[in-house]
Amino acid sequence: MPMKTLITPLLAAALLTATGASHAQVDRYGYKLPPSMQQKAKKKTPPAKKKTVPAIDYVGEYVNFGEWKEVRAFLDDVATRNGFDRKALDALMTQVRYVDAAVQLVKPAPPGKPKNWHAYSALTIEPTRIDGGVKFWNDNVDALNRAEALYGIPAEILVGIIGVETVYGRVTGRFRVVDALATLAFSYPEAPQRDARMEFFRGELEATLLFARQNGIDPLSLRGSFAGAMGMPQFMPSSVMKYAVDFDGNGQIDLLNSASDAIGSVAAFLAAHGWQREIGGPLVYSAAVSPNKAWEPMLHQGLTAKYAPQDLIAAGVTTTVPVPEQQTYGLVDLQNGADPTEYWLANTNFFAITQYNRSYFYAMSVVELGRAVRLARGGM
Repeated sequence: MPMKTLITPLLAAALLTATGASHAQVDRYGYKLPPSMQQKAKKKTPPAKKKTVPAIDYVGEYVNFGEWKEVRAFLDDVATRNGFDRKALDALMTQVRYVDAAVQLVKPAPPGKPKNWHAYSALTIEPTRIDGGVKFWNDNVDALNRAEALYGIPAEILVGIIGVETVYGRVTGRFRVVDALATLAFSYPEAPQRDARMEFFRGELEATLLFARQNGIDPLSLRGSFAGAMGMPQFMPSSVMKYAVDFDGNGQIDLLNSASDAIGSVAAFLAAHGWQREIGGPLVYSAAVSPNKAWEPMLHQGLTAKYAPQDLIAAGVTTTVPVPEQQTYGLVDLQNGADPTEYWLANTNFFAITQYNRSYFYAMSVVELGRAVRLARGGM
């Protein structure tokens, strides 16, 4: 998933509700703040220096998560429902670290900067990924063919997803998954959906514990992204539990080192999220829109293909080539900053890709990278 720049750490003073040398400082939710966020005595401001991008701290810092009331309640619940030894969970939590970098990286981009598909695509559809995709396809042609036959997902889409996600396994993440998930599950930054996001990450933390137990793995050995995604396809732990498959038949699932398992698992995920093998041809068709803007209500109507071609035509949407009349489509807008927006008609299989990452930019980059790799291999 896309690279993001680490931004300035949280201003601890805005969160403090208790201060003083003899009292632990806590945030508004009653959690003891980690050392890096404790209020310190003001120092004389040194002369301004040239700004540099801070390095990402993948290790984090020790906090006693076991002291946090909601962590204890979570562990009680997990132990009861899943038969974990409660003391073993307590021992694990003493080794979990707070990763402020995960908190910073999960924040949305600052408002005001317009979306730009051309800039986004330049980062993903580029020579390194295209050349790497050709090699990945050639090295794994049998697995890709089997996945297409079994699940109906074209090889170029599978190559496109794994290429966009991790450059074919080169960049799979350096955070300890348990650290990142625990941090986000109990110290998610202020946001409108904060409670829902913390609930999501608690579910992913539980899935990590279950996955590790099921496979005899030390949960602290798992590495992934700042949000806890793992392996070549960057599956969240719950997706690993639900959709990962042993596609190379060696008796274990390894999304980090087995390209076959990664390929089969991505295909299984898409098949379970609406991909229709009977739909052939392109996933998207370049479109033009009329000045009357009768088509505007068709934008942003959920990640589904719901409009018949005749309805789109009646609203002033046209395509350079005829689209299959038996299919339905969604109208996709790809903004280009100050330049004109691109419009596309996208079918059901395009929107299946958005279930992997809920972004038009992401799904289009998968389509375009896969196509570029296919052409580079000499395909038509």
